[in-house]
Amino acid sequence: MELADVVREHGEAFRRAHPLSTDQHAVLRAVERCRTAALGGHLDVCLECGRREPSYNSCRNRHCPKCQSLAQARWVASRMARILPTHYFHVVFTLPAALRPLTRRNPRRLYEMLFEAAAETLLDLGRDPKWLGAQLGVTAVLHTWTRELAFHPHLHCIVTGGGLTDDAAAWRSCKRDFLLPVRVMGALFRGKLLAKLRRAHQRGRLDLGPEPIDPEGLGSLLDRLGRIDWVVYAKRPFGGAEQVVRYLGRYTHRIGISNRRLVSLADGRVTFRTKSGKSVTLDADEFLTRFVQHVLPAGFVKIRHYGLMAPRHATTTLEKARRLLDRPPQRSHPDGPPAAPAPDLHWRELLRELTGIDLRRCPACGAMAVVRRPLDLQARAPPEAA
Repeated sequence: MELADVVREHGEAFRRAHPLSTDQHAVLRAVERCRTAALGGHLDVCLECGRREPSYNSCRNRHCPKCQSLAQARWVASRMARILPTHYFHVVFTLPAALRPLTRRNPRRLYEMLFEAAAETLLDLGRDPKWLGAQLGVTAVLHTWTRELAFHPHLHCIVTGGGLTDDAAAWRSCKRDFLLPVRVMGALFRGKLLAKLRRAHQRGRLDLGPEPIDPEGLGSLLDRLGRIDWVVYAKRPFGGAEQVVRYLGRYTHRIGISNRRLVSLADGRVTFRTKSGKSVTLDADEFLTRFVQHVLPAGFVKIRHYGLMAPRHATTTLEKARRLLDRPPQRSHPDGPPAAPAPDLHWRELLRELTGIDLRRCPACGAMAVVRRPLDLQARAPPEAA
């Protein structure tokens, strides 16, 4: 049972029934064709026993549940060198439900504002002498879904448990169980995002659609949102860099639904697992409607780095912070996760590092004699051993 099965069986009717964006059409097409003959491929031939097995190419779309593992592994490996040896916090910023209709109509602009407002909130409060008086390091990951695939835009932020002073002369640590007050973060986040929305509205940069977002207008909606508390949630802090790596591996390349959560497709209905042993059953049309609402605009960057973690600081400020913490770049620990593979490994070697599967070994006879041939070799005589 795969997402591709749902798209192949019900995708055509779904496309005819719903006006989809170019990006949504492209994602459905990619998922449908992934690892099929439509994308081409090769023939794995064992020179020892003659076994032949076709393998088809991946679509490599970031919304495809079959194409994330290697991309995730490469990304985590590239970030390992930037993990600082300190404790970390997990902070979640959530858009209010009343802004979801506006976000659907302006996804790129609203997601940009969400990133900017959350990052500015953390960095401004971190620099405030009242709280820390130092520059934090932040990695933010956009998620737009709940376990039921409902539309719920929010940012997961991994934040260093301390920061570098403005003169880069000292590292200031915060308490292991307290980063910043959540009510203060919520109020500042609210003010920053509402200011960005008002500015964009005044400049005519928001698509309000044929029906009003609010009966009294967008300005009235923003005024009401300014009078309520916004949700900023600080989860239990990470214990160290090893736990951060585990978190990165779980969250950075996650999509709304994974194939392992799908249970069945029968009589036009899709059943999938949610959490705590529960499951949900939806009509295929509703399931696909929920899935495509999480398709991000083409080229939109869903993982971003700020403060000490910003790319421009990789070889300067970040290294000063590491020296002040007096520890070398993170390596594997006997009781922690295995060392991340090198990010520049060929994908076959990366697969072997991650899973132990060696594509040169024949699954039939066990010989290290598998070679790759074009698919048109199926019509030719078996190759001779070199």
